[in-house]
Amino acid sequence: MSKLDAVLFDLDGTLIDTAPDFIRIIGVMCAKHNHPTPSDADIREQVSAGARAMVRLMFGDELAEVADTDDKLLAYRQEFLDLYEQDICVDSQLFDGLDDLLKNLENQGVPWGIVTNKPRYLAENLLNKLNLTDRCRVLVCPDDVANTKPDPEPIFLAVQRLNALGVSVRAENCIYVGDHIRDIQAGNAAQMTTVIAKFGYLSRADHANLHEWGADVVLDTPDELARWVLAKLENKA
Repeated sequence: MSKLDAVLFDLDGTLIDTAPDFIRIIGVMCAKHNHPTPSDADIREQVSAGARAMVRLMFGDELAEVADTDDKLLAYRQEFLDLYEQDICVDSQLFDGLDDLLKNLENQGVPWGIVTNKPRYLAENLLNKLNLTDRCRVLVCPDDVANTKPDPEPIFLAVQRLNALGVSVRAENCIYVGDHIRDIQAGNAAQMTTVIAKFGYLSRADHANLHEWGADVVLDTPDELARWVLAKLENKA
């Protein structure tokens, strides 16, 4: 990477710590349905896997043998999503130190954006609550593409949309940061520099296999991520 054209982030567990709101909502649902509440750690491990995975975690054996299209699972999933939409940003916030990183990028004219598998109506709601809508130069969600991550289509669309804004961006001069193997696969397929946010919502198995994902770098904390990106920006890394 000869220069830094843009920085793209996954959303949940990479740019924004959304787990506290999922933990709260799962507690409400488990109490309502008289199920034991999973531990905070177990919930965090499932956030990146999406709503179905969190519903399966909540209801355990009741849903163990059913398909993802099962009516009961889908009903629980919709209940979960409705509760989340209503109170999407009670405790969610940018990871510590990343607001300063975003401000540094903005001050130096480097656009940043989000490529996520979170549905657009939820992603837009969350960004609005955190006053990030006008700062985020591009948001790509599953609604926007035929193929979601790990396919590179969403990554390429983000680059295309940045260029349509008059920003000169080449994929090979961009960084993509994520906390799931599909993020790294998508970024690598787009020939971006890829970063694993080890502070994100990784499972125990993920931690054991991180170095098999093929990322360019693994960073332990948000502060490490901020320092690493700024070093790239300053051509010191």
